[in-house]
Amino acid sequence: MALAPRTPKIGLALGSGSARGWAHMGVLKALDDAGIKPDVVCGSSIGALVGAAYAAGELDRFAEWTQTLNMRSVFGFMDFKLSGGMLKGEKLIDFWRRNFVDFDIESSAIPFAAVATDLHSGAEVWLREGSMADAVRASIALPGLFTPVQRGGRLLVDGGLVNPVPASLARAMGADIVIAVDLNADLIQRHMRPLGVVAPVSDTMGALDAAEAQGEVVAAQNAVWLERLRGWMPGPRSPDVPPSAQMPSLLDVVMTSVNIMQMRITRSRMAGDPPELVIAPRLAHLGLLDFHRAKEAMDEGYAAAQAALPGLQHFGWKAVQA
Repeated sequence: MALAPRTPKIGLALGSGSARGWAHMGVLKALDDAGIKPDVVCGSSIGALVGAAYAAGELDRFAEWTQTLNMRSVFGFMDFKLSGGMLKGEKLIDFWRRNFVDFDIESSAIPFAAVATDLHSGAEVWLREGSMADAVRASIALPGLFTPVQRGGRLLVDGGLVNPVPASLARAMGADIVIAVDLNADLIQRHMRPLGVVAPVSDTMGALDAAEAQGEVVAAQNAVWLERLRGWMPGPRSPDVPPSAQMPSLLDVVMTSVNIMQMRITRSRMAGDPPELVIAPRLAHLGLLDFHRAKEAMDEGYAAAQAALPGLQHFGWKAVQA
């Protein structure tokens, strides 16, 4: 007996990548322009945050807000903590609750899920119920940077540790065609250069001083955090020492290690359960905390999606063929 034809269900898996995650909004814009409406959306880390904005119908307003960010406003979301991680992360989530929609995931018009990691067992945790904001907060809890989250008797951290591009979760949510967005695909190019080749602290603080001189005063509560940040960021470099001999900062070492781990895990996971389409924006030039460069990231995401979408022709997606 022949199977009755049906419209395939499209699943979108948005990957981890810190500030590079703003590229997801460019990808979603390209999908919308092509007439492609995902039936399910899931995300890991920053992908969970953007995916939640999309599932809540807030993506346009969220994208507008990210493009208003500057260095001062990014630092303003940082609430320093002495244990568990450098940042509590509560300012960001409180801002989300005040300015965007927060509701139970089960009532989302577009099925949504976020990935987190159980810090004790190392198990992958799929967050598919309860507060959307709470699920996002758990999924973005990058170890060492954000404090872990207590949820359901578990201590949860960043989902990118176990499933950086959650194509398998999209499949489990019923997707027939999975579109995966990998933000870390080209980072090997960054890591093949000397780790320490970034702006020194004196340059970073100089930019903040310039902003302060123009009336953009850094909030007093961030002063302690910024002082500790000096110890994490590379200091001024001697012109007599070649870049390859410079010692990278602690932040460089930690984040490069996380990026390498996520690249390797992503390749392994997608080899075992490959998505039908991978969109891989070129984002190696963006750093961990470059949240103020949203427009650049979105443009890269849009361009990468436009280049990749013709691959859906193999699955008979006519909207892309036009």
